Amino acid sequence: MEFYESALLNPLALLLAGLGLAGLVVAATAASRASLGASPVGGASTASPVEDPPPLKLVQTIRLTNIVASQPEVSAEQLAKEVQSSRMVNVANHFDHFEVDLKRHRLFVTPEDNKTVEVYDLQTGKLVHSIGGIGMAHGVLYRPDIDEVFVTDGTVGSLKIFTGDEYRLIKETKLMVDADSIGYDPKTHYLYIDNGGKDAALDYCLVSIVNTDTGERLGDIKVDSNRVEAMKLEIGGPRIFLNATEKNEVAVIDREKRAVVARWPVTGGTVNVSVALDEVHHRLFIACRDGKLLVMDSDTGQVLQILPIATGVDDIVYDPASKRIYVACGEGFVNVYAQTDGDHYKAIGKIATGPLGKTGKLVPELHRYFVAVPPHGKVSAEVLVFAVQ
Repeated sequence: MEFYESALLNPLALLLAGLGLAGLVVAATAASRASLGASPVGGASTASPVEDPPPLKLVQTIRLTNIVASQPEVSAEQLAKEVQSSRMVNVANHFDHFEVDLKRHRLFVTPEDNKTVEVYDLQTGKLVHSIGGIGMAHGVLYRPDIDEVFVTDGTVGSLKIFTGDEYRLIKETKLMVDADSIGYDPKTHYLYIDNGGKDAALDYCLVSIVNTDTGERLGDIKVDSNRVEAMKLEIGGPRIFLNATEKNEVAVIDREKRAVVARWPVTGGTVNVSVALDEVHHRLFIACRDGKLLVMDSDTGQVLQILPIATGVDDIVYDPASKRIYVACGEGFVNVYAQTDGDHYKAIGKIATGPLGKTGKLVPELHRYFVAVPPHGKVSAEVLVFAVQ
């Protein structure tokens, strides 16, 4: 485990320079200086108001030394193009969504091209186990009450269930190719999984329902879009908000009716891939890879505001306790917004991470925010652990 002060964000700029990502170097350096409250370069010190501390502070770096690049580095131009696409097909070794086990202090990491789920100790930063036999891991759920790990495998098209102690495969539930994002209902123990679509040679996708108590597939909900992305289940009602990315829409699903009950256009952004929800203020947050964050009315679908973010988003989370929004973007930044109320939002930080650091996870119980950064050439992958300030 290695601890870093915020001043160590400057070597990130050196890393980006080595990768030929000139634009990101300037932005990362500016962001790190801004977050540290640095004085202007080349001038005498000037009096200025005391700035608030950055919302995130890097406190730990977990080196994933067993995850290395499997292809030549992507150029800055290619990366800038890929992070705004829906698939990022020309960029290998990037991560998908990961999971945390608070009881055993474990981090489940999903390097898409490694054919594994990597398990790391949060306290020591050491590798605990590699769960093999996976074509391409996308979503991970850990249920501590039954000590089981659920992993979607996009290549095979299945949900694989492992024991939480020995990581032994105990069941595999068949789905369609490109089994990807998940949404879990803790009341029913049902897991909702998107699968199918273009990779399955279909013009539609399915949201399949699996009972995690038994591993049984209970049914499917058809969505007329050949590519869908992240979903969000509301707690106080039966709806699922799902990104129908191919249609540039949000599909609203009723879990009780098991049907799509509304389709809302994503007006003002393209390649909508991530979603968060504020149920108190009836606000839906749709993040798009072109650098737009849409604030929508979760009752009507009306777009109320469009906020700027970095490009290449893959993860967004709304924390109702702090009323903050965290957006992890492949351009190499986490955008943080503070919510005053349902109609007012203030940008409070743009934290530098690394190229394709698009996968983030907030763990409120630990006051930590995790970002996975893929390998670059000879530089191994890493998970950056930020303290929430």
